Amino acid sequence: MRLRIETAGNAGRDRSLPAIWFQAVRFHFVPPSFIPAVLCSVIAWIRFQSFDFVAFLLVMAGVTVHHFGLNMLDDVFDCLHFVDRSGPADKNPYTGGSGVLTEGLLTVREMLVASVVCFLVTAVIGFYLAYMKGWPVLVFGFIGMFSSIFYTVPPIKFGYRGFGELMMVINFGPVIGLGSYYVQSGRLDLEPLMVSLVLGLLMWSMLIINEIPDYEDDRRGEKLNLVARFGRKAGVILYVAGLFLAYAILLTVVIMKVAPPLALLGFLSLPLAFQSVRVLREHYLDRLKMTPANLMMIKVYVLTGLFLVTGYVLDFVL
Repeated sequence: MRLRIETAGNAGRDRSLPAIWFQAVRFHFVPPSFIPAVLCSVIAWIRFQSFDFVAFLLVMAGVTVHHFGLNMLDDVFDCLHFVDRSGPADKNPYTGGSGVLTEGLLTVREMLVASVVCFLVTAVIGFYLAYMKGWPVLVFGFIGMFSSIFYTVPPIKFGYRGFGELMMVINFGPVIGLGSYYVQSGRLDLEPLMVSLVLGLLMWSMLIINEIPDYEDDRRGEKLNLVARFGRKAGVILYVAGLFLAYAILLTVVIMKVAPPLALLGFLSLPLAFQSVRVLREHYLDRLKMTPANLMMIKVYVLTGLFLVTGYVLDFVL
C-alpha cells in the first residue's frame, strides 16, 4: 500500500502544481474556519468600538492555514486506512477526500510534510498572538490543534470512533469564534459563544451530509463515524437535526436579546436548507444524485455566516 502510493506521485504531473495543491487543501471546505472568525471579530468590534486589524489578519491566516493542514492530514490517514477509495467515475466531488493521493498527483510524504508545515505556521501565529493578547489564546489554539490532528491520527482518531462530529462542532464554533472574539476584546462573553454555536451546528450538518456518500468506504476502512455506525437513513436524521438546532439557537439568542434582531437575517438561508433536505431524502442512497445537496449545504453555511455578519453591521449602522 505505502509503496504504491509513494511511487504514484509522478502520475498526473502534467497538471500545474498550484492546481494540484489547491485541490489538496480543499478550499471549498475552508469557510467554516474563517467565517466564525470574521463574525465574532465583528461582534467584538461592534460591542467595544475597537479593532486590531493586524491581529485580525493573523487570526484569519492562522485558522485558514490550520484548516489546510487538517484537510491534508485527514486525506493521508484516510488513504492509509483504505478509506476514500472510490474512483473518479462514481465519486461525489464534495466527499471522499481531495483525490490527490488516490489519483497519484501527490505522495503521502508530500501531503504529510505540507500538513506539518501548516500546523507549524499555525503554532507560530498562535504563540505570537498569545504573547500580544494573553495566554487564553494558547488554550483555544491547543484545543483546535489537538482536535484537528487527532481527528484521524492514532491512537485517538476521533473521526474513527464516532466523536469527530462533536469535536468539529466545538472546534468550528466556540473555539474559533470565542478565540477570535477574545483576540479583539480581551474577554469572553455569552453572545459570541451562542452565535458561534449556530455555525458549529451547521458544520455538524456539513460533515454529516459529506459522510453519507462515503458510508461504504468508511465502513470498509473502519472509519466508524456516526453515519458509518448508524446508517445512511440515520445520517439524514442527524443532518436535519443539526440544521434544526442551528436555526433554533439563532432564534433563541434573538428572543433572549443576546443577539440583535437583525441577526435573524441568518434565516434567509433557510429555503436553501429545506431544498437540501428534500434532495437528500430523495437520493441519500445515490452518492452522485445527492451531489446537489452537498453543494447546497456549503452554500447554506456560507450564506448564513454572511447574513449574520450583515445583520450585525446593519444593526450597528442603523
